[in-house]
Amino acid sequence: MTRILTPMKMQMKAGGRLAVGGWRELLAATALLIAGAVSAQAQLGSTNPVPGPRGTYAITNARIVPVSGAEIARGTVVIGPDGRIAAVGANVAAPAGATVIDANGATVWPGMMDTGTGMGLSEIPQGANATVDDTEVGSFNPNAQAVWGLNPHSAHIAVTRVVGVTHVVSSPNGGLVSGQSAIVNLAGWTVPDMTVVPRASLVVNLPSQGFGGGGFAAFMAAQQGQSGDQSAARERQVDSIRTMFRDAIAYGNANDAAARDRSVPRPRQDVVLASLVAAARGQMPVVFTADRAPEIRAAVEFAREMKLKPVILGGRDAWMIADYLKQHDVPVILTSVMSLPSREDDPYDVNFTAAAKLHQAGVRFALASGDAGAHVRDLPYVAGMAAAHGLPRDAALRAVTLAPAQIFNVADRFGSIEPGKVANLVVTDGDVLEARTKTRALFIDGRPVPLGSRHEDLYNLFRERIR
Repeated sequence: MTRILTPMKMQMKAGGRLAVGGWRELLAATALLIAGAVSAQAQLGSTNPVPGPRGTYAITNARIVPVSGAEIARGTVVIGPDGRIAAVGANVAAPAGATVIDANGATVWPGMMDTGTGMGLSEIPQGANATVDDTEVGSFNPNAQAVWGLNPHSAHIAVTRVVGVTHVVSSPNGGLVSGQSAIVNLAGWTVPDMTVVPRASLVVNLPSQGFGGGGFAAFMAAQQGQSGDQSAARERQVDSIRTMFRDAIAYGNANDAAARDRSVPRPRQDVVLASLVAAARGQMPVVFTADRAPEIRAAVEFAREMKLKPVILGGRDAWMIADYLKQHDVPVILTSVMSLPSREDDPYDVNFTAAAKLHQAGVRFALASGDAGAHVRDLPYVAGMAAAHGLPRDAALRAVTLAPAQIFNVADRFGSIEPGKVANLVVTDGDVLEARTKTRALFIDGRPVPLGSRHEDLYNLFRERIR
């Protein structure tokens, strides 16, 4: 049998419960729960060991950080056989027959959510084009769905979930209308196993406004007569997007009329317009990629004109127009926390402090890695960096758990530790936002997940090399 964790001695209690004490025993308990599934998958060479079976689990004697409520200094989280949290509290008892994991000295957190990635769509962006499936040809692809391009065996998945990122919004890119994102759990043998919401949002890339909105480059462009031509071209592209949304509204209304009255002819089927109807009616979030303040304003104004439900992805300069975003209640997915300053006169910490400024202004926001896959594992440290530069620590944790779930309309299922929510949980030996913290147990969709990954495999391989 292939083992990914060091086996330790364990004691079995009456009723089939597993009593463990200390970190080694906690690791061993998790390994025992998933050993059979891991053995089968290891023979196939997958980089993502499959999770163990669902069942009734009780994580006891743990510090619990629900996010949505007060911290519990010492309590129990019960996971039901349906994969959801059955109970949580200081006085909760483990149910009869439950597998008990004694997490004394550990902390239980809700799993984190990255909303600015292309996880599973892009494996090796440079030099291996066959592994990249995040962009469709053409400029208008609202019918392109990320869920059909996901690779459930991506090597990025295991190294991401092991730090506590349990689910992500994976989005396509490219063109003016990129397509539709999907919310997926980072565990499962197939895409249907992983998929939570197959059509979570529409991604739109409004054309940029000239040469950065000002400065010497814009002055030179105006002198050369390029500014007016570019502005006209941009307006034509925006008009094309505007027309497509209006056509989708008409298409949806015509189909509704035909459904109500059979005498009304049904319009000819159009997969492109059909895929836009929910977004055009404000029933699906529309994610606008924008970093500079003028582009953010343009996206919000376009959304207001078309009565869309906008979300800003990127938001590097969102703090500059925070009052405007607050006024129109537009959420921001901030992806630039770890980026270098974009202007030569910016202070070194301009991006580090952006989240704190949005928080102070009352803007709804989430923090994201902004990476296609390889560095989504840095999400906890993105939040940690924001917390180190003025963002309250509880707000930083919320920005990678409950806040993104609220923005994407899945807060009834994810983002906090509450009865009835999906049991995406991470158990750590310290603060989940600290780089030195180790994950000691992980549950996704109520199933225990192996803590093995490609990184660990390589570490173990070369640690034992003969010098």
